[in-house]
Amino acid sequence: MKKGLVISLLAIVLLSSFAIAAESTCQITPTMISQDPYPAIPGDYVKIVFQVNGTADSSCGKIRIELMNEFPLSFDQNESNVIEIQSGTYATDYQSYLIAPFKARLSENALDGENTIKLRYSNGLNPTASASVIKNFNLEVLDTTTDFEVSIKDYKPATNTLTFEILNVGKNDVEALTAEIPIQKNIDVKGSRRNIIGSLDHNDDTTFDFEAIPREGKIDLVILYNDQVNVRHQVEASVMFNAEDFKGRVADKKGTSAWTYIIIIAIIVGAIWYFVRRNKKKKLEQQKRLNR
Repeated sequence: MKKGLVISLLAIVLLSSFAIAAESTCQITPTMISQDPYPAIPGDYVKIVFQVNGTADSSCGKIRIELMNEFPLSFDQNESNVIEIQSGTYATDYQSYLIAPFKARLSENALDGENTIKLRYSNGLNPTASASVIKNFNLEVLDTTTDFEVSIKDYKPATNTLTFEILNVGKNDVEALTAEIPIQKNIDVKGSRRNIIGSLDHNDDTTFDFEAIPREGKIDLVILYNDQVNVRHQVEASVMFNAEDFKGRVADKKGTSAWTYIIIIAIIVGAIWYFVRRNKKKKLEQQKRLNR
């Protein structure tokens, strides 16, 4: 009786050892081999391909590969972020690894440069319940946003024309650039509060006008633009208005116009011509009288 019990225990221990040894031979190694486009654009789709080595080993059982659905990646409803296969199924004389492609959308708020993405993988009879491993990879991202400097270039009280100057100080060109002046105490806008500027390349500047009555202090603006992938962005800007900056300028002083000088010269020339002609006429009349 005792001998039979001992034999049974030894058999269980041996079977467990074989199972552990077989399981330990399973080595799954994922590697990120490509991303398209490179670098990825925030707000756009990106295709990410992994190579998973070790899938040819039948001792791995079922293998589950999951590209985690978290920032900066998200998946459409028709796009799966999980791939499951049975290990040991591959064609003879062909590569004995798995190519795992995923298509995800990159967040509009993804940072410029390297962004961390996570791949979770597991194996066994029920890989979703078994212990899993998470491995981090780097996704290269190109930030399409930009920044602006805004200033007040001119103000003409006679016409209530307030002229702003905007400079694209970022590294990306923009389209559909628009400036808005929200309701605030330091400026009264007459007419539309929105001015559509258009496109503006990086390191370029342009001006835009509002009919408005500004007051001393800070004026807030809202700048909106479309980036290279047609994503709409919004940034806030503010400028300081000082009425003294636009008083007593030489350009505002009334001077003698060019037409005034032209008229004066024309009058002088006309007067000279009149007196010359008159004197000439008098001399001719005197000559005629002498000849009689």
